[in-house]
Amino acid sequence: MTDASPKPKSGIWIWLLAFFIMAASAYYQRSTGPTHPLRGTAEAEGQQFSYRLPRSAVNEQDAKLTIPDPGASARVLWRRYPTNELFTVVFMAPETDGDKKILTARIPAQPAAGKVEYKIEFANSSLPSGGDTVIMRFRGAVPPLLLLSHVLIIFAAMLASTRAGLGAAFGRTEKRIPWVTLGLILVGGLALGASVQKAAFGAYWTGWPFGSDLTDNKTLVMFIAWLLACSLMSFSKIRRTALVLASFITIVVYLIPHSLRGSEFDYQQGVVQTGQRAT
Repeated sequence: MTDASPKPKSGIWIWLLAFFIMAASAYYQRSTGPTHPLRGTAEAEGQQFSYRLPRSAVNEQDAKLTIPDPGASARVLWRRYPTNELFTVVFMAPETDGDKKILTARIPAQPAAGKVEYKIEFANSSLPSGGDTVIMRFRGAVPPLLLLSHVLIIFAAMLASTRAGLGAAFGRTEKRIPWVTLGLILVGGLALGASVQKAAFGAYWTGWPFGSDLTDNKTLVMFIAWLLACSLMSFSKIRRTALVLASFITIVVYLIPHSLRGSEFDYQQGVVQTGQRAT
């Protein structure tokens, strides 16, 4: 791939396409992954209702479970995960939320990266159905400004990365955008991402070579890809190929759901392990 292809007169449409890809990626990341709430519909006592079961909670307080009140009693069965402990039973209490009747129960807070598995049982049905359980992981509280900065900058990096790759593919190889992409990944991913990880799970870095946390390793792969691409910018015969490849790698990384193989508290050893199962 060389720089010989004709360049479009305007790069606005390339920015628009890059923004669309970034927005689609953001939606995908928000709606997938093992910490995204489990949603569905169920029926109890002839009443159908929608539910939202949390799979992530801040460990500063007990985790609250809430479902619409279908006019039937319900109980929560939970235990620490992964263990073979007997399930603890907590009966759900009726409450009101404005003009809505709900059932609530609380699961005790766990150490950072500690997990529990739980299900909600009615007389003749359960949530989720089929006897499955929901895995919920606890984390430390992350300062809102830190988390917002991390999210905004890392998706700005995705936008710049996609724009650089599309521009290179269509003959608009700007020299500044790749370096901006690298800087955004460095700040939003390696710096702020590490700070978020520290606040949530007690360690700045749990990826290679210290662990196998997939989120940290994804950030590292993106950074290396763009570091190499920027290093090859002075080689006109291969720079477009390098930019397109780095952009493609970034898109693939963003297609991997967030928090897979993340930190997990080992209840037997009393330490946080990394690179655990995707639950």
